[in-house]
Amino acid sequence: MALYLLFESASGYALLHAHGVDEIGQGVDAARASVLELQRFSKAVKLAGFSPFSSAVDALNQCNAISEGIMTDELRSFLELNLPKVKKGKKAKYSVGVMEPKVGSHISEATGIPCQCNEFVQELLRGVRLHFDHFIDQLKPTDLEKAQLGLGHSYSRAKVKFNVNRVDNMVIQAIFLLDTLDKDINPFSMRIAKFVVNKSDLAEKDIPALADLTGDEDKAKEIVEAAKASMGQDLSPVDLINVQQFAQRVMNLSEYIKNLYEYLVTKMNDIAPNLTSLIGEIVGARLISHAGSLSNLAKCPASTLQILGAEKALFRALKTRGNTPKYGLIFHSSFIGRASTKNKGRMARYLANKCSIASRIDCYSGKEKSNASAKKSKKKKSKGEIDGEEMDLDKPSKLAAEAEPETEKKKKKKKHKLEEPQDQEMVVNGNVEQDETPKKKKKKNREASEDVEPKTATEGKKKKKKKSKTENDDV
Repeated sequence: MALYLLFESASGYALLHAHGVDEIGQGVDAARASVLELQRFSKAVKLAGFSPFSSAVDALNQCNAISEGIMTDELRSFLELNLPKVKKGKKAKYSVGVMEPKVGSHISEATGIPCQCNEFVQELLRGVRLHFDHFIDQLKPTDLEKAQLGLGHSYSRAKVKFNVNRVDNMVIQAIFLLDTLDKDINPFSMRIAKFVVNKSDLAEKDIPALADLTGDEDKAKEIVEAAKASMGQDLSPVDLINVQQFAQRVMNLSEYIKNLYEYLVTKMNDIAPNLTSLIGEIVGARLISHAGSLSNLAKCPASTLQILGAEKALFRALKTRGNTPKYGLIFHSSFIGRASTKNKGRMARYLANKCSIASRIDCYSGKEKSNASAKKSKKKKSKGEIDGEEMDLDKPSKLAAEAEPETEKKKKKKKHKLEEPQDQEMVVNGNVEQDETPKKKKKKNREASEDVEPKTATEGKKKKKKKSKTENDDV
């Protein structure tokens, strides 16, 4: 059976005929050894067809389709044009070797062309990739490198492109920046005191202003007394200027942290309102950041969410066969902090269960609503179109029905209506012909019969009594 190799390059599709496979050998090791030698490999493999891409956009679309395992129309036409034709009802005497098994399965399902993907085929395709510029005379090595570089950049740019629907990325960056600034601002604030400036100038008149900053008058008095008894080094005017500039920057950082926290609160309320109301903005953002995204957090079970952030302690406990941790990042929630030591594990398990439910609602409720609304709108449109078509189709039939003369059925219905009052009169008179009336009547006739029946019954009883009296008299 002949073997053809399908190679997807950056410049186009190539089909090669591996006619000298017997010379190379059917083994993987033999094919791997022959790939390095160009003369030996070129005798075994020859070019059967080549179809270049029309543009860079076309090359990107073809590359995306191959990565997803889809056969495009261009690839199908290329294979049907260059492969040997097979008569109907007969099997093909060749097979196509592909690098991606998904592409091969799609090709075989859509066109019926037999495909294979194994280590031997992959080694041959590796050799084709290595010596591809030698198989096509018009293609230069520099052109192939440029095409590969451009396609690689465009493919990576399309994959790494910012997704508008994934707004949780900003939450991840914001919480990371907030934690970093909180760690940095604490040692920064230990090295500055902008209000004091020079400790020798600090006196009791500055106590009210210090009390406003610290919020405690006793603390302000302690600062003034410490400044008088301090043994620190005196600073020159130049040093004071530098310290004041650094202090102002630290203050600006603290204000930026406040603004960043407000931004994080608003984003969390928009992205994950249920998780935010349950566990808070900071802890919820840390869980999303540690999981990677809101969708990843929604996919995590409650047991994983409970110990999220305590992976080191978990693996340490598994190695030493100790007690596993009961909580991770979820420990910073106020629910667990207020619980007693005995109930913290139970509270963490219960809270993790509710957090997993809340994250799934936040992640998938918006998508389901949008999909449901879109489906409903489509159904309404389709129903409206169908009803409109039916109305249009029924118009001529209605007009024709109005124009037609009365049919025999209508005449029979009229006769039946005329006969009904006669039947009612027979019932009133109490004759024996009452049983001969039709069973199916209209509601009006039934109501009339119900009103009349008691009278007929009483009359029958009276007649029976009269007959019995006459019989007794005769006796």
